[in-house]
Amino acid sequence: MDEKAEKTVGYCGLDCTFCGVFQGRIRQAFENLQKIIVAYDFGKIALELANHNPAFQHYSQFERVLDSFVKIFTDCPGCIARDKYPTCAVRECCKQRGHVTCLECVEMDMCEKLRTMALCLRRDNTLKVALKLSPTI
Repeated sequence: MDEKAEKTVGYCGLDCTFCGVFQGRIRQAFENLQKIIVAYDFGKIALELANHNPAFQHYSQFERVLDSFVKIFTDCPGCIARDKYPTCAVRECCKQRGHVTCLECVEMDMCEKLRTMALCLRRDNTLKVALKLSPTI
């Protein structure tokens, strides 16, 4: 697989350039929410709201979770380059079958793992050529 494809293709064949995590939009959204929380002093407001709604008693936990999201959704180099997400069924299947991506698998169109994930896959010849696969796969 060439270097560009490795950075922009997931095991599932998804083009990472369409992914909000890869683009940094998810992290930016969480960071923007943190800025709004600070600007409007929601920590103080949550203390007052806790008198009316018990869920706000857990506001400090919410802030910790939000901070964790910002840390988790850092710049993503792509699924294959990153080789993370060990619980990803698609990743494990590709590794077990010796495939770089699902595009190499003859069972891809019938795959329950992909159907369950409800992924929008790019199966065009451009992606297959980038992965150095036969365009007729």
